[in-house]
Amino acid sequence: MADNELVAFRERWNQELKSRKEESPLACASSSSSGDDPGQLGHKDLNKSCDTLKQKESSCTEDERSGGNAAAEAGQPQYVSIAHSLLDGRTSPLLDRIQQEKMRRKRQFHNMTNMCSVSRQQQMQPQRKVKKEEELVDQLIQDLNEVNDIPFFDVELPYELAMKIFEFLNCAELGRCAQVSRAWRVLAEDGVLWFRMCQREGYHQDANVSSSPCWKSTLRDCRNSYRAVCSNWKNRVGCVRQLQFELGKILCNVSSCDSFVLAGYTSGDVRLWNTLHWDLTSSYLKTNSLSANTHPRPHVSHVQVNSTVAAASYEDGCVDLWSTETGGEPIHHYQSPGRIQAFGLSLDSPVLVSATGTKVRLDSADDYGHWRTVCETKLPKTVESLTLVPNRTEQSPLVVLAAGEDIYLLNPQEEEQPRTLHSVYGHPVTCLDASNTLSAFGVKRTGWAMHDGGNKIHVYSLETGKPTVCVGSSPGDFTCVNLRDSPPHLLVCGNKDRRVRVFDLRSGSSVASLYAHYLGVTSVQADGWKIVSGGGEGLVCVWEMRMGTKLWEMYNRHPVRHVRFNTSTLVTANIPDDKSPRGACITDDDLTAHRRHRGVICHYDFAEDVLSQDHILPICRSNYSDSYGYNYNINLAVPYDRLSGSHPSH
Repeated sequence: MADNELVAFRERWNQELKSRKEESPLACASSSSSGDDPGQLGHKDLNKSCDTLKQKESSCTEDERSGGNAAAEAGQPQYVSIAHSLLDGRTSPLLDRIQQEKMRRKRQFHNMTNMCSVSRQQQMQPQRKVKKEEELVDQLIQDLNEVNDIPFFDVELPYELAMKIFEFLNCAELGRCAQVSRAWRVLAEDGVLWFRMCQREGYHQDANVSSSPCWKSTLRDCRNSYRAVCSNWKNRVGCVRQLQFELGKILCNVSSCDSFVLAGYTSGDVRLWNTLHWDLTSSYLKTNSLSANTHPRPHVSHVQVNSTVAAASYEDGCVDLWSTETGGEPIHHYQSPGRIQAFGLSLDSPVLVSATGTKVRLDSADDYGHWRTVCETKLPKTVESLTLVPNRTEQSPLVVLAAGEDIYLLNPQEEEQPRTLHSVYGHPVTCLDASNTLSAFGVKRTGWAMHDGGNKIHVYSLETGKPTVCVGSSPGDFTCVNLRDSPPHLLVCGNKDRRVRVFDLRSGSSVASLYAHYLGVTSVQADGWKIVSGGGEGLVCVWEMRMGTKLWEMYNRHPVRHVRFNTSTLVTANIPDDKSPRGACITDDDLTAHRRHRGVICHYDFAEDVLSQDHILPICRSNYSDSYGYNYNINLAVPYDRLSGSHPSH
């Protein structure tokens, strides 16, 4: 019975193939439907043969179309021989032709990708109408070929939105995107995009888009210069100059900001240098008419400078204010009833604060440049130190004051009296600094108890007035703290126990602890990778923060009272504690005694060429033209009382 059914199936299938030889897909469907009927086939071998037949027929439908003419030339139709061979279990005779057809399709695919997009779309549409039962992989490849030359968002998104997406990429990612296509290269090399990236990295903050023809090249040059400057910092390669004064005048105080260096002396003179123009002589800032007529003139007690104004206070309570552009006569002057204990000038706005005893005075300039007193207040205790909160140009000035054991916060527009920020009995404040959001100060331990809350640094939030973190707990008192110039979330400080410490304000843990100066740390500053510290013995040390190693050091007589650096320059000041030295009379023509007592200001420029003339020591630049001198019987061309540059100091 099974054999009769198999013979009947073969005859019926041959008849269907003959009747539908030009419509092979329909024949395939007919055979598939007949093969799915379990009533007609009852044998397992027959079902397997039908399933194999369906798979072969579906994959070879297109091949049979192209090979119909070749089969007609033979004595027997090709589809009959194929069917018999499949049913009998033999191999299909069309395997070679299938392989040839695949190679032909591959060559056709490569030819089509070289055509333009318009012709490709016109040629692919008719093929899609004919080949309705193409495989999904072939259909996907054809769809991808149509959009192969045009990026996705070049068609779907506008230019501005595509630029917004590219802003989140870094330099390396933009370089990869520029290699995708011409349209992506135009986006990746947009000038506005590179201008914003340049400003995000801290270069040319005051520039605009039209300041440079190619911001991509500008950013590359800035990065190369930064690497060169970092290498010079580490290897102490640069130009060193000494800013000195004439005989008989001892250095009292030094301040620096940007390219300006301001110094005050015991003679009452105030001198201003602009380090960008070394070919020009330094400016002598004239005192007010009242102080100029007094003899002897009072010493300068404090000096402060920013990019627009310079200020100085004297021992008799006078305060003078000058313009850094014009110099000459003071533009503002007032007299305090006593000696000024604390003095501060904002680095980014025209605001001046002075404290005499318990009285605090705040002066500010209006939009027309006229200075006036904004606030006058009185504290319960004598003010010992103060600092102005930076980055408040558009807001009212904010002052942090330290008076004995208390820390006050003064806002002249919100409160008439200062608000108490911190007060602990028996723990006086030793150092103070503030950033735009935080205030940090060190407190001193009293008594014999080791854990009485002293010798710590407290950090408070200026917005809420609440403590955020407390770090430290060292055996010595903290002598200096720098929060304003430190990297984000870091605080650097110096201690009498000879160590420089860096703390992480987020966790309160110590990042670095360096054994620096055997007479205690007097001044310190840090950035992302280095620390510069000054000690009471006169050493200036440069440290690598990550490794905790000393890169180099420089020595001058007297304690280091001022350290300030930026990317490429460093200004240090060794200021003597004794302003009236006994022994040799330094007012006479005794240069050795003068150099021993006067103090020194050093300016390091790590962006200059190491082979310039200024890098040669002064004693090696002597021309020996004169027959007299005060050192080894020679006269120096550039003696110790002149700059180690190319122009004299008067």
